Amino acid sequence: MKVAVIGTGAVGGYYGGLICRSGVETHFLLHSDFDHVKEHGLVIDSKDGDFTLPEVNAYDRPEDMPECDVVLVGLKATANHVLPDILPHVIRDDGIIVLLQNGIGVEDRIHGIVPGATIIGGLCFLCSNKIGPGYIRHLDFGAVRLAQHRNDNTAAGITSKLETIAQMFEQAGISVMLAEHLVVARWQKLVWNMAYNGTCVVLAATTDQLMADVSAVALVRGIMEEVVEGARVCGYPLEEGFIDVMLEATKKMVAYSPSMKLDFEAGRPLEVEEIYRTPIAMARNAGFYMVRAEAVAMQLEFLDRRNRSSA
Repeated sequence: MKVAVIGTGAVGGYYGGLICRSGVETHFLLHSDFDHVKEHGLVIDSKDGDFTLPEVNAYDRPEDMPECDVVLVGLKATANHVLPDILPHVIRDDGIIVLLQNGIGVEDRIHGIVPGATIIGGLCFLCSNKIGPGYIRHLDFGAVRLAQHRNDNTAAGITSKLETIAQMFEQAGISVMLAEHLVVARWQKLVWNMAYNGTCVVLAATTDQLMADVSAVALVRGIMEEVVEGARVCGYPLEEGFIDVMLEATKKMVAYSPSMKLDFEAGRPLEVEEIYRTPIAMARNAGFYMVRAEAVAMQLEFLDRRNRSSA
């Protein structure tokens, strides 16, 4: 099996590095740190054990990469506009694309690029940052929930291709959970992402700071309740007690700046469309208004425009 990694950052670099270390032939597409990685390889500091890949298959042009059986997309969803120029070069016609991205609706946009490919959503429960060229720091968690995409957004079930990808991840030491319905899994992840990603930006706080303040916890819980109700009115009810599970898990996390906060601090575009605007619109079309989430989204849009105009 040959694997391509598109986006060798905090997510793609970490999971791709583990898969490469396990012995799978892995090819990495890089941008700004291509020369560094080509010369020095990848370094991953991890709570589960540090390791270095001194030599990796590194490329700065997709045209130079071999066709692969599996493509891991670790790019931010804000960069998906570049995928039509990348994916056709790196994936076999009947290959598998694993989208390691936040938000909802991202798989629908990929299908038209490579219609013969199988698309799997990968929801990463990971605290990881890219702290330098070819240098990833894994802080906490690391599991991935995988679910296969269907064009009609119904449940695909546990397919043989889904099990193939799960086996590859598990052999690399990555904890895997399989889900029968991708859209339900996406809404579940949004419960955390919509509550914490934008709030950490707007309040300039880390997750532990939010969880230590009664008002911030009330805001976070209120947003979570909106997401759960949004999922329900859209036809994807989540299990009872899911909010409490998310809050308890966050209390136990290390002090963490979510990816959107790091993007904001670095002057990069924010994933407001995928994490906020799309689910807000889905819920509104079903008759429910996510007023707290809408307020956070508008603040994020203002901060994003101001941040990038002054960069």
